[in-house]
Amino acid sequence: MYKERIKQLMQHEHIITEATYILFMDPLNIYYVTNLYAEPHERFFGLLIDMKEKRTTLFLPTLDLEKAKKEAENVDEFIPVGDTENGYAKLAAYMKEKSAICFIEKNYMTVAQYEALQKETGISSFKEVEQTIMNMRLRKSTLEIANVKKAISITEDALYEIIPCIKIGMTENEIKSKLETALRNLGAEKIAFDTMVLTGENSGLPHGEPGDRPIQYGDFLLFDFGVFVDHYCSDITRTFAIGNVSAEQRRIYETVLRANEKAIEAVILGDPIKNIDHAARTVIEDASYGAYFTHRTGHGLGLEVHEALSIHGENEEKITEGLLFTIEPGIYKEGVGGVRIEDDVYVHPNGEVEVLTSFPKQLTMIDAK
Repeated sequence: MYKERIKQLMQHEHIITEATYILFMDPLNIYYVTNLYAEPHERFFGLLIDMKEKRTTLFLPTLDLEKAKKEAENVDEFIPVGDTENGYAKLAAYMKEKSAICFIEKNYMTVAQYEALQKETGISSFKEVEQTIMNMRLRKSTLEIANVKKAISITEDALYEIIPCIKIGMTENEIKSKLETALRNLGAEKIAFDTMVLTGENSGLPHGEPGDRPIQYGDFLLFDFGVFVDHYCSDITRTFAIGNVSAEQRRIYETVLRANEKAIEAVILGDPIKNIDHAARTVIEDASYGAYFTHRTGHGLGLEVHEALSIHGENEEKITEGLLFTIEPGIYKEGVGGVRIEDDVYVHPNGEVEVLTSFPKQLTMIDAK
């Protein structure tokens, strides 16, 4: 798999015709083409691909060398970089063509890194490689989806485990702590992003932060969270009711649920991505809540929680096989609270659409006495 990825990268039309070198410094992209994941922190870490020689050289912290030799694929040579050594100077020795064109991750590389690279190599012509590698990462293999499913399973099992523990008076932070403990006990390698547990008026904040707000009767309780397993992540949102809720709260919930379901129905191979957003937004607008749906309908995920693609109403790109993304419409009304329902959706190579998340979506009342 990794050999095929690097072959595909090197044979990409504009890279094979323009690039002298490709330099990856993002650990996720290095992992994607070599099977080696390392977190270098402030240390030098880079994968150099020499297009002329068809040779790969990995520059890495000395302390990661033995791990790399055991795990890395598609690497012809390992160059350890000590803590007191200049990694860019070592790299420059392998980039001798000063008139070269080097493809780099412009969105990842800092200005300081770029200046150091330019200074040591003497190369002045740089182009971006992100679009190419992200287009490759966009289409997930069955092995990648298997890892995502493991992450989803842990996520949902933890939610099942935590719901019976919720009691009136518990704070958002208390529930968050219990949830994250359950996630780790079930096998999560790490939490995918800052877990959101929001109740009452806080649930009306799309990117709210858990605090000391206690759960009260009649609240919405919103969970938005995920985990990593084997480097791939899950992302799920479910909203519950604490005891009975008002007629408007119920109407908001049912509207979001219909929007979620209609958006999933709109995932059709070959259709524009914007159709997914339009399907969800139309339901919410028809219910007179359009002003309270303030974000896109979804995003890609995989090695990162937010990857390409972006599901919004102006995206003309086509729905293609291999896409993995969220569908997460929401309504957030001040004084009432908010509801978001989020699923992870995969488009199989044959066009079949699979909703990977399976936690029930019907409005659930939690008896939190």
